[in-house]
Amino acid sequence: MSRALSRAAGLALGVVADRFVADPRCFHPVAGFGTIAAALESRFYRPTRARGVLHDGVLVGATVTVGLVVERLTLGRPALHVVVTATSTWVVLGGASLEREGRAVSALLEQGRLPEARRQLTHLVGRDTRTLDADEIARAVVESVAENTSDAVVAPLVLGGLAGVPGLLGYRAANTLDAMVGHHNQRYEEFGWASARLDDLLNLPGARLTALLAAALGPDPRGALEAWRRDAAGYPSPNAGPVEASFAGALGLQLGGANTYGDRVEHRQVLGSVRPPEPYDVARALDLARRVDTASAVVAVLLALACGGRRLRRRR
Repeated sequence: MSRALSRAAGLALGVVADRFVADPRCFHPVAGFGTIAAALESRFYRPTRARGVLHDGVLVGATVTVGLVVERLTLGRPALHVVVTATSTWVVLGGASLEREGRAVSALLEQGRLPEARRQLTHLVGRDTRTLDADEIARAVVESVAENTSDAVVAPLVLGGLAGVPGLLGYRAANTLDAMVGHHNQRYEEFGWASARLDDLLNLPGARLTALLAAALGPDPRGALEAWRRDAAGYPSPNAGPVEASFAGALGLQLGGANTYGDRVEHRQVLGSVRPPEPYDVARALDLARRVDTASAVVAVLLALACGGRRLRRRR
């Protein structure tokens, strides 16, 4: 079995594992990485970009090095390479967890249990959920499903197809650090700059692929492409903008608007133009996300085969 084929097989098995094998409640590798990152932050922290670059470089660099060592150790051992690629893919993907959380909020909304739905929503978003009505909760879930389909599934699969285990692990390290320190507040404005920029860079291809797949696989491809063209550039995130705009247009919804974070209110670009989401739209967004997940897995497998094939030809 060639290296390209074992990488492709590992990616495919990892996607299946993410769908059917639940994340462990304790000792998840990503949580362990977060614990290490928090400990190192206490040593590295200064309110400067240079210290943030150091923090990011050490943690992401070490993670990529682990991936490179794993790839090296499995040279000539295709079965083992399939296993470690599949395991790495399963560790970094979050598609099934995202769907599980989204459907939990949807079920609570259907039952009219608004206080519980608000609490459940905190598993998906960082905004203040305490005063949201049912339609605002639905909007928050649809936005989170769209953005995290890119962040937690498509982007890591693209990098996994291109770079194998180092790409998978390096992406998840960078994305986790962005979630921890890439915030616009007094503590992290400078220190988290490097984490936020690296995450933006690594997500560029995955976000565009997610937006294209949402347009191609959604009920209104023309609406998705139009919303992406018209609205995405005004959104604060260069990657969430295209993805959420495409989901909004594909589903015939209007996303964006005002979000409250503690004592701060953010007014975000309106995406799409038909109507605000209602609770039943959560299931529609999750169904579209699953189709996008499946298609992105196919793309990742094809990338693995194509990139591996080019390397083989160069060696000859």
